[in-house]
Amino acid sequence: MRLLPYGDRALLAEFATQEAVLGALAAWQDAPPGVLELVPAARTVLVRIDPGVLGLRHLEHWLTTAPRAEAALPAGTEVEIPVRYDGGDVAVVAQAWACSPEEVAERHAAREWVCAFVGFAPGFPYLVPADGTAALPPVARRSTSRTTVPAGAVALAAEYCGIYPRSSPGGWQLIGTTDAALWDAARGDPALVTPGTRVRFTRVVP
Repeated sequence: MRLLPYGDRALLAEFATQEAVLGALAAWQDAPPGVLELVPAARTVLVRIDPGVLGLRHLEHWLTTAPRAEAALPAGTEVEIPVRYDGGDVAVVAQAWACSPEEVAERHAAREWVCAFVGFAPGFPYLVPADGTAALPPVARRSTSRTTVPAGAVALAAEYCGIYPRSSPGGWQLIGTTDAALWDAARGDPALVTPGTRVRFTRVVP
């Protein structure tokens, strides 16, 4: 782990792997007073503080001495997301996985997923296989991004599964669509999926 300065109210913890990020998040849930927020990304965790309660030097000491947990996020809420496996890149993923398009749907829906972090757009979850769930082979991004990906598109890139909360450009491989609202500003908690949320995809036949 490498700690980097991030203004006078935060430190950025940098890690070599996604697994190390998940382990740090699990270990840092029991944070001391003054820690306001843990913001995970693919290889970093931003730790925000209230400087009137906790100083940066004390934060650095705590981050470097807290026992590191296994690569796991704390148990969060569980969300079931219906999906139609009608994406335009199912055949591409099937070729990458050396299986049939039908098996792409079966293998994807058989996994339990967990949100490692949110980014790219409000409510866009980066999902990885949950504890004890075998990882799927990584899938390369498209060589050319689409100018428009519809809201609700379920997609794969590298080791991640994502869901587009709104229409936007994108270069992930599209395998399906869902009607679930990933982001709704009118909800008390606008994001349907947040770090730690467990996700199960249920197959809907078109």
